[in-house]
Amino acid sequence: MAIHKLDLDEFDEIDYHLIAIHTTLEDYRLAYFINQHLPVNLSKSKEEILISIKQGDTQFSRFYFDDEDNFISWNLIQNKNEVVGKKEITNQDLFSNSTQEVATKVFLLPELKKVDYFLKIESDDDLQINEIVKNLKSIKSLSTVYVVDTETIKSKNNLIF
Repeated sequence: MAIHKLDLDEFDEIDYHLIAIHTTLEDYRLAYFINQHLPVNLSKSKEEILISIKQGDTQFSRFYFDDEDNFISWNLIQNKNEVVGKKEITNQDLFSNSTQEVATKVFLLPELKKVDYFLKIESDDDLQINEIVKNLKSIKSLSTVYVVDTETIKSKNNLIF
């Protein structure tokens, strides 16, 4: 009888590239500019990314394009959002407590709080990632664009969708 061995390192491979984008643009405007500068057609996805924290739930917007000819999936994902929750405030008076709405900032990847958006490119082939970054940098409304080392991300599970 033959013994079959599984190599668990195969499942640990990361088959996507992550590009960080710093900008003040709204998500739909950023998607429009990316569509102009790259060979993609990003459109608003009905499936937003849901994150739950103790203060409440929030959804991160997502724009998606599936390039079936080249077997590439493109995702433009919002990194920052807010959860509005109620917080009870105790006043100096013993008999009056009040509640106040408090907005808590939530991040898709908390270790990269300054990033506004991520462009996640899923592909099995080697991409010209530097060429993509160069094209993104030509968009005048972007402050900075760079490739994120996916090995340093602790909250990788938030990128599974």
